[in-house]
This record gives sequence, structure tokens and C-alpha cells, in this order.
Amino acid sequence: MKIGDTVVRKSYNKDITFKIIDVKDVNDKIIYVLKGVNLRIVADADGEDLEEVKEDSFGRAEILFDKKVNDSIRSIINERDNKDVKKKHKSSKQIKITPINNNKSMTFRRPGKILHIDGDAAYLEVCLKVYKQLSIDAVGRVITESEQPDKILSLVKEVKPDIVVATGHDGISKDIEDYIDLNNYRNSKYFVEAVCRLREYEPNYDNLVIYAGACQSCYEAILDAGANYASSPERVLIHCLDPVFVCQKVAYTSINEIVNIQDVVKNTITGYKGIGGLQTRGKCREGYPKSAFIR
Repeated sequence: MKIGDTVVRKSYNKDITFKIIDVKDVNDKIIYVLKGVNLRIVADADGEDLEEVKEDSFGRAEILFDKKVNDSIRSIINERDNKDVKKKHKSSKQIKITPINNNKSMTFRRPGKILHIDGDAAYLEVCLKVYKQLSIDAVGRVITESEQPDKILSLVKEVKPDIVVATGHDGISKDIEDYIDLNNYRNSKYFVEAVCRLREYEPNYDNLVIYAGACQSCYEAILDAGANYASSPERVLIHCLDPVFVCQKVAYTSINEIVNIQDVVKNTITGYKGIGGLQTRGKCREGYPKSAFIR
């Protein structure tokens, strides 16, 4: 097997589809480093445990993931459209004088801006495509998890986002009893430290909204450090796009409203087992009047 091959692990009942991203010689034994195709997980395995699969014959799990992603995107767009229709209908009842330009809405929205820092370039590329689909202004940077604490603050000062995502890969050691000890996690300590740096800079949870964590991350420690949202409450694997679906809700919720945390979780792929957080004010501002020179 070689780098780039798509494989599953026999010892885990072929539950997750991986790409081989590295090959190592450990004590005269070939070990393959694997990255989840859809899930934010990195794992090691020997060749005997792996079975190659073709990309056009992915398992049922991948098909379900793709369906859930498409369903979530449609649900988000439909929810926004329905909200706009209800708002216009409500306004038309209150206004008794018909404006001259009654065929054009005079208001416009400016959703929150997102800085997405990711330890994985391929995942970031997918996330940025979906941000674009959802009409969100997002800036992406690839930074390995261990370097995020030292670089995240300078990026925030440069980009000046409303919402910051710090994610990548994580994992938990096998057969542990202490789920709060950060030493038992691959990268949780870096997410915690990155959040601490941001909160020292901006303590207000509504001025700067923070999402941090990846697969199986230490949820409690990341929230305690100052994140608004984090993974993973039940130490499950999270989907590549879960941070996107969390932050889009905040970006498009009015600054006059508190984001409903259950609505946030509802539109993620993993659900409440993988994503959670705190009450947070939306980052979308309404403007008036809309420019006549911009469509």
C-alpha cells in the first residue's frame, strides 16, 4: 500500500474510511498513518489490519455522511429564506403606505466574518467551499495544531473576525480512565492553549465567538478555557464540516438574538454527542438602506 490509497481497518469492522497519508518504519515494522475521509481523525495501523477500497465504492457510512451534509446545507438555506419571507410579511402588515420601490427590499444583512484555522489543508478546502455555498465571508489558514497557540492571536489581529475556528485532528488514548487529563489527548492541550490566548486578548464571549476542538477532544477543558463551542461531549468522532455548520448559525443570527444552542447542534452532522456549547449572541447586523449600486 502507498500514500494516497483509500483503506478501512479490519479490526474496527471497517467502520471508517481513511486515506494513507504517511508510511513509517517502526522497529522494522511498516506502520501506515491514516486520515479519515469524512471524520477528523488520524490513526496508525499495520498493513495486515488494512483493506484497500475504491473511492467509487465507499461504504454506507460515507453515503450517509454525504446525504446528511447535503440535507444540512439545504435546511440552512431554506431556514434563511423562510425567515426572510416571514419578516417581509410581518413588515408589510405594519406599513400602511406602499413605498415607491416596493419591488425591492430596502434592508440588507451583514453576517459575521469567520477566521477558520485548521490543521488539515484538505479539510480546510472543503470547509471554505461550504462557507462560500452558505454566503459567508471566511478566511482560512492551515496551521498545525501544535503551532496554533503561538500563531492564532496575530491572525485574529490581522483578519479581525467576529468568529474564530481552531480545529484539525485530535484523538484520545485507548483504555483510559481520566477523561479530563489533557495528557491523554493527541491535541486537546493545543486547542485549550489557543483559546486561552484569545480570551486574554478578548474576554467578552459575544465580542469574539470561539469554536475549538476536533475528534474526541476534551470538551470540558476547551469550554473552561473560554470557548463558546467545542467538541466532543461524548468523545465521539466529529465530521469535517461540523465547525462550519456551528459557525454559520452564529454568523447569520441577529445581534439582537441569543443563538439557540439546540438549533446549532441540530444542523451538525454529529449532533449533541459531538458538539456542544454556551449561549452566544448572533453576529449578523441589519443595514438600511440597501445600496442601489450593488445587486
